[in-house]
Amino acid sequence: MSLQDNRREYDYGKLSRESLLDNPFAQFNLWMEQAIGADIQDPTAMSVATVNAEGKPWQRMVLLKDFNESGFVFYTNLGSRKATEIEGNAQVSLHFPWLQLDRQVIVGGRAERLSTVEEMKYFLSRPKGSQLSAWASKQSSSISSRQALETQFEQVKEKFSKGKIPLPEFWGGYRVVPEEIEFWQGGENRLHDRFSFARDGDDWAISRLSP
Repeated sequence: MSLQDNRREYDYGKLSRESLLDNPFAQFNLWMEQAIGADIQDPTAMSVATVNAEGKPWQRMVLLKDFNESGFVFYTNLGSRKATEIEGNAQVSLHFPWLQLDRQVIVGGRAERLSTVEEMKYFLSRPKGSQLSAWASKQSSSISSRQALETQFEQVKEKFSKGKIPLPEFWGGYRVVPEEIEFWQGGENRLHDRFSFARDGDDWAISRLSP
C-alpha cells in the first residue's frame, strides 16, 4: 500500500465569515456541541503540546474538563512531563481533532495553575477508581512492570478503603488562557476554510487564512 495514494475529499461542510460567530468561545461551544451531537468518539479529547528547556516539543492526549471565556481546563499529575515542562515554559498549544466532521480547532496560549478549590471540587467529582489511580501513578516516571502498577493501586485502594479520598498534593489542573484560536473546516480540492481569532486587547481580530 502506498501512503501517497491514501487520500479522500473533505466535503462535510463549509465555514464562511458570515456563518462564523464573532466570539471564539461561542464558536468553540457550537462546534463542541455539534461534535458531541454527532456521537463521535471522545469529542473532548485534545492534544496538549509543550516545550522543554532544550526547546524540544512533546504532545499527548488529555480530556478537556471545562471551558469558558477564561480558558480551557485540564488536570494532570504535577510531577508529569507535561506539568514539568509547563512550569518551565507556560506557552502551550491545544489541538482538537474532530476528524469525522472534517474539523480541527487549535488553541495557543499560556497555561496557569487552577486554585486548590477548583482542583478539589473536580477531584471529588471523579469516580473512585480515577481518584485512586491519581494516588497510585507517578505519571511519566519509569516503572518495572504492569504488575508493579497494579500492586501500587491495590495498596492505595486498601489505604483509602474508608472515608473520602483526599486530594493528592502532587495532582492538580491548568487553565490555558488563549492568545489565538484557529477554526479549520476541510474543503474540496484542499481549499480548506481557516479562520484565526487573535487576541487584540479585550477584543479578537478575525482573519481568514489561506489553506
